[in-house]
This record gives sequence, C-alpha cells and structure tokens, in this order.
Amino acid sequence: MNSHNSRPVRQSCFDRGFTLIEMVVVIVILSIIALLVYPKLPSVGDGDLRTSARSIAATIRYLEDLAITTRSSYRMRFNLDDATLVVKKIGADGSEQTADDLLLSRKILAEEIRISDVTSSRLGKISIGELNLDFGPLGLREFVSIHLLSPKGHYYTVQAYPRSGRVKVFDNYSGGTL
Repeated sequence: MNSHNSRPVRQSCFDRGFTLIEMVVVIVILSIIALLVYPKLPSVGDGDLRTSARSIAATIRYLEDLAITTRSSYRMRFNLDDATLVVKKIGADGSEQTADDLLLSRKILAEEIRISDVTSSRLGKISIGELNLDFGPLGLREFVSIHLLSPKGHYYTVQAYPRSGRVKVFDNYSGGTL
C-alpha cells in the first residue's frame, strides 16, 4: 500500500473571507444608495393620495375621450368643502343627469384625501365651494390644476390641458402653466 503524506492544506488570503476594509466599502456603498433612493419612495400613508391623483387623471382622460366620441357633454363637479367629486352628463337642454357609465359612478377620491384647491384658466384659484369642469364634443374646455392633500400634509397635483388629452400627475404642489 502506498501511503500519501497528509499535509495540512494552506489557505490563501483570498480564501479566508472578507476583510474589514471590504466590509466597510460595501456598507458605505449601500448607505449611499439608500440615501439616494429613500427620499424618492412614497411614504406608506401616501398610497391613497397617489391612487386618488391617478384616478382623477384617468377619469379626466376617459371623460375627454367619451365626450369626443359620443359628441356629448359631461361635467366633473368638485366640492372643495366636503372633498367630493361627481360626474354628470349634460343633456341637450342643459340639465344634469347621472352618468350611466359604471366607471364614472365609482368613488374617485380615497376617504381621507382632501382637495386643497383647483386652479382653472377661467376662474383662477378656488379653494372653497364648488367648481365645475366641463367636457364638450371638443374635449376639455379649459386648463385645470387640481391639488390633492393627504392627512400627513403631502400634495399631489393633477394637471389637464384643454383639447389635447394630456393629463399629468406630479407628486408635489405644482403650479403649472395657464
């Protein structure tokens, strides 16, 4: 029988694990990445705010398309005092009727989200009372900027541009251009 010499295997410096310097470098890099990404993450309570802003934007786009394709008129009524938003169909005689579309009869704003103010090119900045946003056979009739407010004091802005179908959502209080 041949016997082999059993020698202890030497480990090189690369086989022993991470050095302290390598660990510090990795931690510093991860910290820098976290500092850059964290401010851009929405806070947990602002999910309803973002959802409400996107819901308003989608409703405006839908109303504009619906008004143009059906050659009908619609009205989005904002009540700034009680933070409600309803959509009505405008009859040929100017009377308001409940929109029979399921998408238009759903709740658009989340429970705790407030409408801080609405700025329109026709009326300026409105922060109390009611405001009507009209859609006719040519689409949205005026520029509007809608500012939503969360209970934590964060803002989202929805801006809609007349006769273009363009609606933008910003995660701050944005003034926009009239």
